[in-house]
Amino acid sequence: MQDDDIENRRRRARYRSWHRGTKETDIILGRFADAHVSAFGADELAQYEALLEEQDPDIYAWVTGTAEAPAHMRGAVLDLLLKFRVDA
Repeated sequence: MQDDDIENRRRRARYRSWHRGTKETDIILGRFADAHVSAFGADELAQYEALLEEQDPDIYAWVTGTAEAPAHMRGAVLDLLLKFRVDA
């Protein structure tokens, strides 16, 4: 039952990643989710779900390096996202 729950959360996270409302963030988070979310355990998935609650302009600024992520968002998942490269 717990496996079903985590898989549902992964599916929801992938969907939310591709349907943000800002094309640039959709692409960044969508491709990141496609590449990584299926391997996330409960802890990483919780970190990613928290990231998905943040505003698109903030996420975009963190990814592009124009702003530093706040302390409450820092962790393994954000580090992975910041290292992720989106190929066109």
